[in-house]
Amino acid sequence: MNDIAPKMELDSSVYKTLLESTKAIPWKIDWATMQFTYIGPQIEGVLGWPQDSWVSVNDWASRIHPDEREAIVNFCVAQSQAGADHEADYRALAQNGDYVWIRDVVHVARKPDGSVDALIGFMFDINERKKTEAKLIDLQKELETLSFKDGLTGVANRRMFDSVMKLEWANAKNDKRPISVIMLDIDYFKQYNDHYGHIQGDHCLRQVAQTLSSAASRSRDFFGRFGGEEFILILPETNELSALTVAERCRKLIADEQIVHEKSGIGQRLTISLGVHTVIPCYGDEPLQFIEEVDRRLYRAKQKGRDCIASDT
Repeated sequence: MNDIAPKMELDSSVYKTLLESTKAIPWKIDWATMQFTYIGPQIEGVLGWPQDSWVSVNDWASRIHPDEREAIVNFCVAQSQAGADHEADYRALAQNGDYVWIRDVVHVARKPDGSVDALIGFMFDINERKKTEAKLIDLQKELETLSFKDGLTGVANRRMFDSVMKLEWANAKNDKRPISVIMLDIDYFKQYNDHYGHIQGDHCLRQVAQTLSSAASRSRDFFGRFGGEEFILILPETNELSALTVAERCRKLIADEQIVHEKSGIGQRLTISLGVHTVIPCYGDEPLQFIEEVDRRLYRAKQKGRDCIASDT
């Protein structure tokens, strides 16, 4: 026995050295008193608080960000009472006033009778990981935004139109409310491009898109580029008369811009033609057929001489 004791002491010393040489922060809390019986010195390097300032679970709880404190404490207590090992991520207050992301990995130690004896765990500094995750999330949001934005004009693109149309069509069908769509096309745009060049043509598209972005102002109204020189508006819960009012506003907005178009077949200024269609979707109706009908009305406006609106009436 005498030979074993020194070896046990040596092992304990070695274990402590190993624990305190890792980046993980070891700790132990006595369940009966809710007091820290140990916390690694690494805590000072991560949060700045000295070892001896970690006396009880109250010191731990009080240093959790207020927005997360109640949820984290309740979760950890419930898991510990149930005897379940667990982990939790939270922002911990550093001595300098900053917050550092911490991951706590907790093991519940039990007595022979099954009751909780102590909580033993490791704290990990995951601040840089969380910053990286946040940057990746922001980047993903940016990429998603870009994927729904037309690269030339900056307005919503066809992909975004398809998504919004699907949603608003379902809403209109469920609520038995009208939905209107306006499709418009720049008159004689090929001649514009041929005469002024594609760079000026791109500038023209951007100017038209910017001008028409203000035509429909309700929060759910949608405006985007459908393709080429075509643009499209979705007007939820809008009857035909109101849709025609918006279409005429679009036509007038472009007329007011007084964009020179010397090769236009109907004057010296840039104009647009518009097709308008309204429907209350019924069972079996599909948005594709609806959009095709809007397109036919746009074609009819072209046949009528351009710079005009064709609708159901």
